[in-house]
Amino acid sequence: MPHAESPGTTAAPRGRLRWWTELPLILLVYACYSGGRLLARGDVASAVDHGLTILRIEKLLFLNAEHPLNRLFTREPWLGVPADFWYASLHYLVTPLVLVWIFRSRAVHYRVARTWLMTSTFIGLIGFTLLPTCPPRLLAPTHGFVDTMAYYSSYGWWGGEASAPKGLGGLTNQYAAMPSLHCGWALWCGVMLWRFGGNRITKVAAVIYPVVTIIVVMGTANHYFLDAVAGVAVMGAGLLLTPYVLRVADRVRARFDGRGTLVAAHSAQGAGESTPATKASIVSGGCQTSAGERFPRQRESRFEPGAEPGASPTDAGDGAPAKAR
Repeated sequence: MPHAESPGTTAAPRGRLRWWTELPLILLVYACYSGGRLLARGDVASAVDHGLTILRIEKLLFLNAEHPLNRLFTREPWLGVPADFWYASLHYLVTPLVLVWIFRSRAVHYRVARTWLMTSTFIGLIGFTLLPTCPPRLLAPTHGFVDTMAYYSSYGWWGGEASAPKGLGGLTNQYAAMPSLHCGWALWCGVMLWRFGGNRITKVAAVIYPVVTIIVVMGTANHYFLDAVAGVAVMGAGLLLTPYVLRVADRVRARFDGRGTLVAAHSAQGAGESTPATKASIVSGGCQTSAGERFPRQRESRFEPGAEPGASPTDAGDGAPAKAR
């Protein structure tokens, strides 16, 4: 099995990365993420069935932490309101900030980190498409969940439709709960802060941010615990696939670079420009020789191995000093 690169690898990228090429790439991936969520709406009845199945599995395995956390966040506004702000904001703020920080201060690690994040995001989109899942907050009230985003909507810009701003709920897919990329992206941020932060504060933040995010997504009834587990698994799969994605990207880039060089060479020859190989065969007076050809009595000066600097060059034909000729 090929050696898998990790976010800590120090192999330098093939070329210097520029922000004006990276920014469109990041925006393209985010557009695919948002568009993919919308396209993967799925059947509502199937999404509800999937959500109830997950809830039954959690109860069977005694993993149902959503109910007590949701009751706590609903009963205590000083917990519920900050949790809603956390869910609605940090997912879209912390991840780009960490990405920019790595780009500026840890450039040698940036390409691997960025590719890991993007690969995992695309895997998550596959999960949204294959397994549309109703989050706990959208289940019937008889299942005991309260939508804290709607309950505390007067405190923030969101409405009753996930973390979308009021009136824009139609632009989001509320059944894209499995896996939880809120938790997956938070884990990625935590790994980046832990490995490259360099001080105790960043290491503490590296632990707190993903752990609190997992608690928040369950307490606000936006995700099940198994959604968070699936988010972590998606990030693990993305990490394993990252070296292969980088290898394919390098091959594609090399192919395009090779074509560009070939086109430039043909253009230069068509315009009458001389290539380095052509220039090497041009001699004084505009005469041109073939490879290895010499004019009669042509001297080829060189220094003998071990000769002192300033020693007289010798003729290639008989080794006699050039001045003696």
